[in-house]
Amino acid sequence: MDFPQAVDSFTDRDWQSATDGTVRLALVGLGWWTVDEAIPAIRDTELCEVSVLVSRSREKAQRFADEADVPHAISGDDYHDGECADEYDAVYVATPNAYHLEYVETAAELGKAVLCEKPMEADIERAEQMAEVADDAGIPLMVAYRMHTEPAVRRARDLVDDGVIGDPVQVYGNNSQQLLSIIDDPDQWRLDPGASGYGTSMMDLGIYPINTTRFILGSDPVSVQAQMASTHDAFADVPDERSTATAVYDDGVHAAFTATQNAYEDTELTITGTDGQLTLSPAFHMECELTVETDDHSFSMVADDVNEMTEEFDYFADRVLSGEPVYADGDHGLYDMRVLEALHESAETGATITLE
Repeated sequence: MDFPQAVDSFTDRDWQSATDGTVRLALVGLGWWTVDEAIPAIRDTELCEVSVLVSRSREKAQRFADEADVPHAISGDDYHDGECADEYDAVYVATPNAYHLEYVETAAELGKAVLCEKPMEADIERAEQMAEVADDAGIPLMVAYRMHTEPAVRRARDLVDDGVIGDPVQVYGNNSQQLLSIIDDPDQWRLDPGASGYGTSMMDLGIYPINTTRFILGSDPVSVQAQMASTHDAFADVPDERSTATAVYDDGVHAAFTATQNAYEDTELTITGTDGQLTLSPAFHMECELTVETDDHSFSMVADDVNEMTEEFDYFADRVLSGEPVYADGDHGLYDMRVLEALHESAETGATITLE
């Protein structure tokens, strides 16, 4: 893809095959992400609608259903009992990490396709159970890496594939935010290892540059090393208020990633090649601008009118309607879980961990 083609096709849905049909969604977990981001995004989709809301209590689900004009509201227990199962075709799971598995298990029993928020689960063992359950039931399981349908990221992948920056050599990525400014509660689930998993910063934020690099390069980390520390009282129970990781990908590219839940908001991914450089900045917080620099060219592109979540939900629905395989599937998500486990092992032991 040359530069004019990249600009002309910047927001094209190069993945879309279904043009009609509707996937009715049950949304499980009604935190701020589902309420403030997912529900508004789904309203703008071509292929989805929200038909059921699921929360720990029916009362909470009903309150949000009334506000969002969703026809059905049930509790988690109701969901597991199969209530309203005829009213939805697929399930979006956006609970705290450690509760993903149980809702996917029920979806599998009911024969429903699943879009599960990343990371897949709190630890690798539970993630493996999830993938196995979905495989045994023959249901689509997609892990919700919304960067995969972000136009800037997809064009970045095309440009790398076409050799615009030469051979990729190194990557730098950062993802930081002020978690306690977003949710002013030190007892929130992202700071509870029982609910979040191995930690908070790499699990929730660092996975973005790690996984987006996988997508753009078509390559996986094969060895990793990490350092982590927590100094703020609110982060006393998690090991990675601040975190740094290095990785070598299977194509020989070297990468460095930083992530923290307690710093000024910043998101960036830079891939440097032998002939140029590609940068996504801002990158991961619902905004994404692509800049490309070579000896002969320099330009920037941004899709201001594209909502990453709308693209993600329509992609998922497209796959459900067309029967085409999803990306990222459970095996893809499992590899990230192995990377996260290895990073935390490295931080504890000081060793470089090789992934098999």
